[in-house]
Amino acid sequence: MSKQRVSRRQFLNYTLTGVGGFMAAGMLMPMVRFAVDPVLKASASGDFVATTMKESDLTTEPQRVSFLVQQKDAWYDSEETRVAWVFKDEAGEIVALSPICKHLGCVVDWNTDSKNPNRFFCNCHNGLYEKNGMNVEGTPPMGPLDMYLVQVEDGIIKLGAIEPNRNKGA
Repeated sequence: MSKQRVSRRQFLNYTLTGVGGFMAAGMLMPMVRFAVDPVLKASASGDFVATTMKESDLTTEPQRVSFLVQQKDAWYDSEETRVAWVFKDEAGEIVALSPICKHLGCVVDWNTDSKNPNRFFCNCHNGLYEKNGMNVEGTPPMGPLDMYLVQVEDGIIKLGAIEPNRNKGA
């Protein structure tokens, strides 16, 4: 084995490279963690929130149902009240529609326009939706009302994430 001496210049080069590498890693690790952490965090998209509505109380007439969701905004935890129009369709399936109009985000009401009975009506810009949430042609909304995912547990209606309306036509 040959004995090779390390010059001062090589020693300083190795030392400064090692120290610089540790410093760079110390600065980059928080940045990498910041970028990767949201990807690894468990998603709450599958959570369902219990409402006060019982399945036995549902009819074919849409009913306004309010429910609370836990909301976390950075370090601030709060409860937000949300609303849905819930009813049973002709097939007996539970439907929960978002009350947010797809035109400009106003709130729609059921059966409040005397000229258009049994329809959802947005009084901001006279938007109309059929009972299944589909928009009426010739009115301002360009798309149907969104739907909540619905689950029944112990006779209580639970609502989940909002998804696009699945109904085809009026």
